[in-house]
Amino acid sequence: MVLATEQKTSSVRDFNDLTPGERSADVLDIIENQALKTPATIDQFVSGLTWSYAKIKFDDTKTSNIGLAMSPMTYTRTLRWPGTIAGQKVSDFARWLNSWDAHEATLGLSCCNAVINRANNVLIQSATPLPTEHDPNLAVFLHFKAKLKNKKIAVIGRYPGMDDVLSGLDYTVIERHPEKNDLPDPAAEFVLPEMDWVFISATTLLNKTFTRLSKLSSSAVTVLMGPSTPWLREFEHFGIDFIAGVIIDDAYQTEKIVCEGGGKRLFEGGVSYAINNISTRRLSKLKIAIADVADRRILLRAEMDAWYQQSSTTRFPKWAKLEALDQELSLLDTAYKRLWDANQ
Repeated sequence: MVLATEQKTSSVRDFNDLTPGERSADVLDIIENQALKTPATIDQFVSGLTWSYAKIKFDDTKTSNIGLAMSPMTYTRTLRWPGTIAGQKVSDFARWLNSWDAHEATLGLSCCNAVINRANNVLIQSATPLPTEHDPNLAVFLHFKAKLKNKKIAVIGRYPGMDDVLSGLDYTVIERHPEKNDLPDPAAEFVLPEMDWVFISATTLLNKTFTRLSKLSSSAVTVLMGPSTPWLREFEHFGIDFIAGVIIDDAYQTEKIVCEGGGKRLFEGGVSYAINNISTRRLSKLKIAIADVADRRILLRAEMDAWYQQSSTTRFPKWAKLEALDQELSLLDTAYKRLWDANQ
Protein backbone atom coordinates (compact mmCIF):
# COMPACT_ATOMS: atom_id res chain seq x y z
CA MET A 1 0.00 0.00 0.00
CA VAL A 2 2.78 2.43 0.87
CA LEU A 3 4.67 1.65 -2.32
CA ALA A 4 1.58 2.40 -4.36
CA THR A 5 1.16 5.71 -2.57
CA GLU A 6 4.75 6.68 -3.28
CA GLN A 7 4.35 5.84 -6.94
CA LYS A 8 1.17 7.89 -7.22
CA THR A 9 2.70 11.04 -5.79
CA SER A 10 6.04 10.91 -7.57
CA SER A 11 5.62 14.11 -9.53
CA VAL A 12 3.94 16.23 -6.89
CA ARG A 13 7.21 16.95 -5.04
CA ASP A 14 10.59 17.43 -6.66
CA PHE A 15 12.42 15.50 -3.91
CA ASN A 16 10.50 12.22 -4.08
CA ASP A 17 13.11 10.54 -6.25
CA LEU A 18 15.50 10.52 -3.29
CA THR A 19 15.36 8.17 -0.33
CA PRO A 20 14.09 9.37 3.05
CA GLY A 21 17.59 8.94 4.46
CA GLU A 22 19.12 11.16 1.79
CA ARG A 23 16.54 13.89 2.21
CA SER A 24 16.64 13.72 6.00
CA ALA A 25 20.37 14.32 5.98
CA ASP A 26 19.87 17.07 3.43
CA VAL A 27 17.32 19.08 5.38
CA LEU A 28 19.37 18.86 8.56
CA ASP A 29 22.53 19.81 6.68
CA ILE A 30 20.78 22.89 5.27
CA ILE A 31 19.88 23.97 8.80
CA GLU A 32 23.31 23.17 10.22
CA ASN A 33 25.20 24.99 7.49
CA GLN A 34 23.57 28.26 8.49
CA ALA A 35 25.23 27.92 11.89
CA LEU A 36 28.52 26.46 10.70
CA LYS A 37 29.33 29.50 8.55
CA THR A 38 28.47 32.07 11.26
CA PRO A 39 31.07 33.14 13.85
CA ALA A 40 29.34 32.86 17.20
CA THR A 41 29.87 31.45 20.66
CA ILE A 42 27.42 29.94 23.13
CA ASP A 43 26.79 32.20 26.09
CA GLN A 44 24.29 29.88 27.81
CA PHE A 45 22.34 26.71 27.17
CA VAL A 46 19.27 25.83 29.23
CA SER A 47 17.52 22.46 29.03
CA GLY A 48 14.08 23.26 30.39
CA LEU A 49 11.16 21.03 31.25
CA THR A 50 9.30 21.70 27.99
CA TRP A 51 11.55 24.03 26.01
CA SER A 52 15.28 24.50 25.71
CA TYR A 53 17.20 27.49 24.47
CA ALA A 54 20.71 28.43 23.42
CA LYS A 55 21.80 32.02 23.94
CA ILE A 56 24.65 32.90 21.60
CA LYS A 57 26.88 35.88 20.95
CA PHE A 58 27.96 36.84 17.46
CA ASP A 59 31.68 37.50 17.32
CA ASP A 60 31.40 39.91 14.39
CA THR A 61 28.71 42.23 15.78
CA LYS A 62 28.89 41.55 19.56
CA THR A 63 25.09 41.07 19.53
CA SER A 64 23.25 38.12 21.05
CA ASN A 65 20.20 36.04 20.24
CA ILE A 66 18.38 33.00 21.61
CA GLY A 67 17.15 29.96 19.73
CA LEU A 68 14.45 27.59 20.94
CA ALA A 69 13.84 23.88 20.58
CA MET A 70 11.45 21.51 22.29
CA SER A 71 13.08 19.54 25.09
CA PRO A 72 13.17 15.73 24.86
CA MET A 73 10.41 13.84 26.62
CA THR A 74 13.02 11.52 28.08
CA TYR A 75 14.74 11.85 31.43
CA THR A 76 18.41 11.10 31.97
CA ARG A 77 20.99 11.61 34.69
CA THR A 78 23.99 10.75 32.55
CA LEU A 79 24.46 13.59 30.07
CA ARG A 80 28.17 13.85 29.34
CA TRP A 81 28.38 17.58 28.63
CA PRO A 82 26.71 19.73 31.34
CA GLY A 83 29.06 22.46 32.52
CA THR A 84 31.10 22.45 29.30
CA ILE A 85 28.86 24.26 26.79
CA ALA A 86 29.14 27.95 27.66
CA GLY A 87 32.01 29.68 25.88
CA GLN A 88 32.23 27.08 23.12
CA LYS A 89 31.80 27.80 19.42
CA VAL A 90 28.31 27.35 17.99
CA SER A 91 29.82 25.47 15.06
CA ASP A 92 31.07 22.77 17.44
CA PHE A 93 27.52 21.89 18.45
CA ALA A 94 25.40 22.69 15.39
CA ARG A 95 26.24 19.27 13.95
CA TRP A 96 24.59 17.66 16.94
CA LEU A 97 21.28 18.26 15.18
CA ASN A 98 22.08 15.08 13.26
CA SER A 99 22.59 13.11 16.47
CA TRP A 100 20.21 10.28 17.35
CA ASP A 101 20.58 11.30 20.98
CA ALA A 102 17.50 13.47 21.65
CA HIS A 103 19.29 15.75 24.12
CA GLU A 104 22.20 16.38 21.77
CA ALA A 105 19.84 17.06 18.87
CA THR A 106 17.93 19.59 21.00
CA LEU A 107 21.13 21.46 21.78
CA GLY A 108 22.05 21.38 18.09
CA LEU A 109 18.73 22.78 16.90
CA SER A 110 18.71 25.42 19.63
CA CYS A 111 22.10 26.65 18.43
CA CYS A 112 21.04 26.61 14.78
CA ASN A 113 17.82 28.49 15.54
CA ALA A 114 19.74 31.11 17.50
CA VAL A 115 21.74 31.79 14.34
CA ILE A 116 18.90 31.54 11.84
CA ASN A 117 16.02 33.22 13.67
CA ARG A 118 17.52 36.66 14.08
CA ALA A 119 15.64 39.92 13.70
CA ASN A 120 17.24 40.50 10.28
CA ASN A 121 15.90 37.20 8.90
CA VAL A 122 13.99 38.09 5.72
CA LEU A 123 11.20 35.58 6.36
CA ILE A 124 10.69 36.89 9.88
CA GLN A 125 10.62 40.48 8.66
CA SER A 126 7.96 39.68 6.05
CA ALA A 127 5.91 37.32 8.24
CA THR A 128 2.39 38.15 9.38
CA PRO A 129 2.10 38.31 13.19
CA LEU A 130 -0.87 36.39 14.58
CA PRO A 131 -3.26 37.73 17.23
CA THR A 132 -2.39 36.88 20.82
CA GLU A 133 -5.63 37.78 22.58
CA HIS A 134 -7.11 34.27 22.66
CA ASP A 135 -5.18 31.01 23.01
CA PRO A 136 -1.89 32.40 21.63
CA ASN A 137 -0.31 28.93 21.61
CA LEU A 138 -3.08 27.85 19.20
CA ALA A 139 -2.97 30.96 17.02
CA VAL A 140 -1.92 28.99 13.93
CA PHE A 141 -5.04 26.81 14.01
CA LEU A 142 -7.24 29.83 14.67
CA HIS A 143 -5.65 31.62 11.69
CA PHE A 144 -6.43 28.79 9.26
CA LYS A 145 -9.69 27.56 10.79
CA ALA A 146 -11.98 29.19 8.23
CA LYS A 147 -10.09 27.41 5.42
CA LEU A 148 -10.29 24.03 7.14
CA LYS A 149 -14.06 23.64 6.99
CA ASN A 150 -15.06 20.46 5.13
CA LYS A 151 -11.39 19.47 4.80
CA LYS A 152 -9.57 16.40 6.05
CA ILE A 153 -6.87 17.57 8.43
CA ALA A 154 -3.92 15.87 10.09
CA VAL A 155 -1.90 17.37 12.92
CA ILE A 156 1.50 15.92 13.74
CA GLY A 157 1.84 16.33 17.49
CA ARG A 158 -0.75 17.17 20.14
CA TYR A 159 -1.08 20.81 21.19
CA PRO A 160 -2.68 21.69 24.56
CA GLY A 161 -6.25 22.89 24.05
CA MET A 162 -6.40 22.08 20.34
CA ASP A 163 -9.57 19.98 20.62
CA ASP A 164 -11.60 23.06 21.57
CA VAL A 165 -10.20 25.16 18.73
CA LEU A 166 -10.66 22.44 16.09
CA SER A 167 -14.07 21.34 17.36
CA GLY A 168 -16.44 20.58 14.49
CA LEU A 169 -13.63 19.91 12.01
CA ASP A 170 -12.53 16.55 10.57
CA TYR A 171 -9.06 16.26 12.09
CA THR A 172 -6.72 13.47 13.11
CA VAL A 173 -3.83 13.81 15.54
CA ILE A 174 -0.75 11.65 15.00
CA GLU A 175 1.39 11.58 18.13
CA ARG A 176 4.53 9.74 19.21
CA HIS A 177 3.04 9.50 22.70
CA PRO A 178 -0.66 9.12 21.81
CA GLU A 179 -3.48 10.00 24.17
CA LYS A 180 -7.28 10.20 23.88
CA ASN A 181 -8.11 9.48 20.24
CA ASP A 182 -4.63 10.15 18.88
CA LEU A 183 -3.07 7.76 16.39
CA PRO A 184 0.50 6.49 16.83
CA ASP A 185 3.39 7.30 14.50
CA PRO A 186 2.93 4.38 12.06
CA ALA A 187 -0.54 5.63 11.17
CA ALA A 188 1.09 8.42 9.17
CA GLU A 189 1.86 5.98 6.37
CA PHE A 190 -1.83 5.40 5.78
CA VAL A 191 -3.45 8.67 6.89
CA LEU A 192 -1.35 11.48 5.44
CA PRO A 193 -1.69 10.67 1.71
CA GLU A 194 -5.46 11.18 2.04
CA MET A 195 -5.34 14.55 3.81
CA ASP A 196 -6.22 18.00 2.46
CA TRP A 197 -4.15 19.82 5.11
CA VAL A 198 -1.24 18.63 7.26
CA PHE A 199 0.22 20.58 10.18
CA ILE A 200 3.74 19.33 10.94
CA SER A 201 5.42 20.10 14.24
CA ALA A 202 9.03 21.24 13.87
CA THR A 203 9.98 18.71 16.54
CA THR A 204 9.96 16.24 13.64
CA LEU A 205 13.33 17.75 12.74
CA LEU A 206 14.64 16.55 16.10
CA ASN A 207 13.29 13.00 15.84
CA LYS A 208 14.25 12.76 12.15
CA THR A 209 10.72 12.09 10.85
CA PHE A 210 10.24 15.40 9.02
CA THR A 211 11.27 14.17 5.59
CA ARG A 212 9.09 11.10 5.60
CA LEU A 213 6.08 13.03 6.90
CA SER A 214 6.47 15.80 4.33
CA LYS A 215 6.77 13.21 1.58
CA LEU A 216 3.62 11.43 2.71
CA SER A 217 1.87 14.82 2.72
CA SER A 218 2.86 15.56 -0.87
CA SER A 219 -0.70 16.21 -2.10
CA ALA A 220 -1.78 18.26 0.91
CA VAL A 221 -1.35 21.87 1.96
CA THR A 222 1.41 21.75 4.55
CA VAL A 223 2.26 23.97 7.52
CA LEU A 224 5.52 23.63 9.45
CA MET A 225 4.93 25.08 12.90
CA GLY A 226 6.15 25.54 16.45
CA PRO A 227 8.85 27.35 18.45
CA SER A 228 11.42 24.82 17.18
CA THR A 229 10.93 26.03 13.60
CA PRO A 230 13.93 27.52 11.72
CA TRP A 231 12.77 30.41 9.52
CA LEU A 232 14.24 29.09 6.26
CA ARG A 233 12.81 29.45 2.76
CA GLU A 234 14.57 26.23 1.81
CA PHE A 235 11.67 24.31 3.33
CA GLU A 236 9.81 25.01 0.07
CA HIS A 237 12.04 22.36 -1.52
CA PHE A 238 10.58 19.85 0.92
CA GLY A 239 6.97 20.68 0.10
CA ILE A 240 6.23 23.09 2.95
CA ASP A 241 3.70 25.76 1.99
CA PHE A 242 3.49 27.85 5.16
CA ILE A 243 6.06 28.46 7.87
CA ALA A 244 4.43 29.20 11.22
CA GLY A 245 7.30 29.92 13.57
CA VAL A 246 7.64 32.20 16.53
CA ILE A 247 8.99 35.69 17.02
CA ILE A 248 10.69 36.41 20.34
CA ASP A 249 8.88 39.42 21.76
CA ASP A 250 10.78 39.54 25.05
CA ALA A 251 14.03 37.59 25.28
CA TYR A 252 14.37 38.01 29.03
CA GLN A 253 10.81 36.81 29.66
CA THR A 254 11.35 33.90 27.28
CA GLU A 255 14.46 32.85 29.19
CA LYS A 256 12.63 33.07 32.54
CA ILE A 257 9.69 30.99 31.32
CA VAL A 258 11.96 28.29 29.91
CA CYS A 259 14.08 28.17 33.06
CA GLU A 260 10.98 27.95 35.24
CA GLY A 261 9.54 24.98 33.34
CA GLY A 262 7.00 26.80 31.19
CA GLY A 263 5.10 25.00 28.44
CA LYS A 264 2.36 26.94 26.69
CA ARG A 265 3.14 29.85 29.06
CA LEU A 266 5.93 30.56 26.59
CA PHE A 267 3.29 32.36 24.51
CA GLU A 268 2.27 34.62 27.37
CA GLY A 269 4.77 37.44 27.09
CA GLY A 270 7.74 35.53 25.71
CA VAL A 271 7.04 34.65 22.09
CA SER A 272 4.21 34.90 19.58
CA TYR A 273 3.36 33.12 16.35
CA ALA A 274 3.79 34.58 12.88
CA ILE A 275 3.15 33.05 9.45
CA ASN A 276 4.88 33.32 6.11
CA ASN A 277 3.43 31.87 2.91
CA ILE A 278 6.25 30.25 0.91
CA SER A 279 4.02 28.27 -1.47
CA THR A 280 4.48 30.40 -4.61
CA ARG A 281 7.19 28.19 -6.06
CA ARG A 282 5.26 24.98 -5.51
CA LEU A 283 2.08 26.43 -6.98
CA SER A 284 4.02 27.40 -10.09
CA LYS A 285 5.72 23.99 -10.33
CA LEU A 286 2.41 22.19 -9.97
CA LYS A 287 0.97 24.25 -12.82
CA ILE A 288 3.93 23.41 -15.05
CA ALA A 289 3.73 19.72 -14.09
CA ILE A 290 0.02 19.61 -14.91
CA ALA A 291 0.66 21.07 -18.36
CA ASP A 292 3.50 18.60 -18.98
CA VAL A 293 1.50 15.53 -17.96
CA ALA A 294 -1.54 16.75 -19.91
CA ASP A 295 0.59 17.13 -23.06
CA ARG A 296 2.05 13.63 -22.66
CA ARG A 297 -1.43 12.26 -22.08
CA ILE A 298 -2.73 13.89 -25.29
CA LEU A 299 0.11 12.38 -27.32
CA LEU A 300 -0.43 8.94 -25.81
CA ARG A 301 -4.19 9.06 -26.43
CA ALA A 302 -3.52 10.00 -30.07
CA GLU A 303 -1.16 7.04 -30.28
CA MET A 304 -3.87 4.82 -28.79
CA ASP A 305 -6.45 6.05 -31.30
CA ALA A 306 -4.07 5.26 -34.14
CA TRP A 307 -3.46 1.80 -32.67
CA TYR A 308 -7.14 0.91 -32.55
CA GLN A 309 -7.66 2.14 -36.08
CA GLN A 310 -5.16 -0.48 -37.19
CA SER A 311 -6.05 -3.25 -34.72
CA SER A 312 -9.35 -3.72 -32.92
CA THR A 313 -8.55 -7.16 -31.55
CA THR A 314 -5.62 -6.50 -29.21
CA ARG A 315 -5.36 -4.04 -26.36
CA PHE A 316 -3.23 -0.91 -26.69
CA PRO A 317 0.21 -1.99 -25.39
CA LYS A 318 0.76 1.29 -23.50
CA TRP A 319 -2.58 1.20 -21.72
CA ALA A 320 -0.96 0.91 -18.28
CA LYS A 321 1.17 3.98 -18.99
CA LEU A 322 -1.92 5.94 -20.02
CA GLU A 323 -3.70 4.89 -16.84
CA ALA A 324 -0.69 6.01 -14.79
CA LEU A 325 -0.76 9.41 -16.52
CA ASP A 326 -4.47 9.76 -15.79
CA GLN A 327 -3.84 9.01 -12.14
CA GLU A 328 -0.86 11.35 -11.99
CA LEU A 329 -2.83 14.18 -13.58
CA SER A 330 -5.66 13.66 -11.12
CA LEU A 331 -3.27 13.88 -8.16
CA LEU A 332 -1.60 16.99 -9.54
CA ASP A 333 -4.96 18.65 -10.13
CA THR A 334 -6.01 17.84 -6.57
CA ALA A 335 -2.79 19.19 -5.09
CA TYR A 336 -3.02 22.36 -7.19
CA LYS A 337 -6.64 23.02 -6.25
CA ARG A 338 -5.93 22.50 -2.55
CA LEU A 339 -3.03 24.93 -2.61
CA TRP A 340 -4.90 27.41 -4.81
CA ASP A 341 -7.83 27.42 -2.37
CA ALA A 342 -5.44 27.88 0.55
CA ASN A 343 -4.05 31.00 -1.09
CA GLN A 344 -7.44 32.64 -1.66
